[in-house]
Amino acid sequence: MELNIVTRLQTLVSILCVAVSLLVLPACKGESWECVLDGTEVPSSAQIGCWDDVLQLASAPLDASIPGARSVKTVIDRVDDSKLHFQNSQQYAIHWEFASQNLSGDGLPIVPALGQFNATEYYSPDRRFILGAVTYYAEPDQWVYEISPYDTADAAMIETAFRKIQENAYFGEDLAFHPTSASVERVAAELPEDIPVITTKELFKGITYQPLNLATSMGRLEFYTAFELQTTPPGFREIVVLDGVPNDIGVVMGIITNAFQTPLSHINVLSQNRGTPNMALVGSFENEELRALEGKWVELTVGANEYSIREVTQAEAETWWEENKPEPLEVRPMNTEVSGLWDEGDILDLETYSLGDALQEALPVFGGKASHYGAIPSMGDAVPHPIAFAVPVHYYDAHMERHGLWPIAEAMLQDEGFRGDPAIRAQKLGELRDMIEEAEVDPELVRLVSEKINTGYEEGLYPQTRFRFRSSTNAEDVSGFNGAGLYTSKSGDPNDADDPVAEAIATVWASLWSDRAFAEREYYSIDHLKIGMALLCHRSFPDELANGVAITNNIYDSSGLDPAFYINVQKGEQSVVFPAPGVSTDQIIYYFDRPNQPAVYIQHSSLVPEGETVLSDDQLYELGVALDAVHKTFMPVYGGDGFYGMDTEFKFDKDPLTDEVHVYLKQARPYPGWAASE
Repeated sequence: MELNIVTRLQTLVSILCVAVSLLVLPACKGESWECVLDGTEVPSSAQIGCWDDVLQLASAPLDASIPGARSVKTVIDRVDDSKLHFQNSQQYAIHWEFASQNLSGDGLPIVPALGQFNATEYYSPDRRFILGAVTYYAEPDQWVYEISPYDTADAAMIETAFRKIQENAYFGEDLAFHPTSASVERVAAELPEDIPVITTKELFKGITYQPLNLATSMGRLEFYTAFELQTTPPGFREIVVLDGVPNDIGVVMGIITNAFQTPLSHINVLSQNRGTPNMALVGSFENEELRALEGKWVELTVGANEYSIREVTQAEAETWWEENKPEPLEVRPMNTEVSGLWDEGDILDLETYSLGDALQEALPVFGGKASHYGAIPSMGDAVPHPIAFAVPVHYYDAHMERHGLWPIAEAMLQDEGFRGDPAIRAQKLGELRDMIEEAEVDPELVRLVSEKINTGYEEGLYPQTRFRFRSSTNAEDVSGFNGAGLYTSKSGDPNDADDPVAEAIATVWASLWSDRAFAEREYYSIDHLKIGMALLCHRSFPDELANGVAITNNIYDSSGLDPAFYINVQKGEQSVVFPAPGVSTDQIIYYFDRPNQPAVYIQHSSLVPEGETVLSDDQLYELGVALDAVHKTFMPVYGGDGFYGMDTEFKFDKDPLTDEVHVYLKQARPYPGWAASE
């Protein structure tokens, strides 16, 4: 019997789909299915028959921790014969919005308010709905069914939803279940053997593109190896392709790294601060498309799911720069009138001022790091921290004045060669740093600091006399300028001739004139002569058990609908923001405010045995308590309307007196913005 033309075309499409399936899987899978939607907006669909149906219903998932995803939320109504709804996730951002408007009344039970809905539908065994999502991850070419990381659905509920979706979606035969947290992973182990399970680690194996900071810029595309970066600083009008992830980099118009980054790496924080695009692309250093544009002016756009790059003229780039260069950033000049050593609890005057006003008063005197640290004692036992004191900027200014260094700095800044030649600039900045370090630190200051440390040790306030002297300028940790990684910290011990306090102090002061700090301030037209260096001083941590950084919000959630803490932690003293090649860290999204407080491990540390984590559950909870207190304390100051989070540093170490392991918070400062910010 002769086939009609439609059947012939369907047969031809099936053959083509098999032949080129690796290229067009989303469009070809389930070729025997037909689209069920015609483009007219609908609140939901009972089936998904083709890729066009997916595009009509799907949105970017709330959790963007795995890039390149499209997601359709699903609702199964257990009181309505387990009816399946593929929710229009563009029209309804969350399950409750869809359910309350479409599944409430008219013979169905009333859907309660959002708070009660969440408390019941994600946690109760007697819940009415089974809530989840089907997500397509483009690069690993994988369809998955997922539930929220904090959902306590049992294996029977997951199986019911999974099989319903399989039966009613053209991609059903390729569907797998993706556990989104450690607790969900334990439930997944109870699923029938015919339901495939794919882990986050397995999904990441197929990912080559990682968007870090979403933005567009123009510049000249240049390639650098890590070795070349040590001697050849990139120009500030360049977009750079790097063979690895450097610890820091001068001002550039965009960054593409050959290896994945951590969202809290120094170069990403700097990119967020500058508003410049930053991405990772596996194989980028040999990428033919990028190599063809080497040395040319280009426009780079980093998007949530893909990037684009195109050649432009130098004139276009110059015009773009004039229209987009940052506005000069006004920083309150240093206040040199305040002297003496200040205990942590006295840095902020919280009896006279609100926290926000107290910070503004303290910043010109103590700098950003010390001023924000001054709020920690007010949080009580919830936030363990090393007892600290501050050295005001007065002593840095006096050091520069006493040794005639201010006129040298002024002459340097006015020199045309310094302004126009990067090599001359690096040389002169190095010479000024040497002069600051080699000049004698005021013996009276050294005496005051040494006496305070020794007296505190004798009285049991400090557990040791080896102290960490940390940078704190009035041009860091302030609105519009983060300053992460720009300055130096150094340890010293008043009782160790090989580790002198004076040397530590002078080294930190000199770092105010580091190449990268100067370049960053210059980018924002900050007056360098108004900037001073204070010191935050507390005991050192020579043998910490773990260290990390954490943001007190979910940096992968731009909507604000899925709050959590983002934690990046590593065993011992190995760096979390600049791990050695081949070394990975524990990266966690911790839903501290949710029942059962689930932890989603995006990545696991390579320094602990397989199946183990850097922090125990109890330690993770202790950290969560501290992060929660920090978040709530600073919310009146930085909460605002947009994304809000505090950037913190912490260590886990033994209490020198009790030998018990505890978290110690070392820093809290405002975070620049969402990791993949608009």
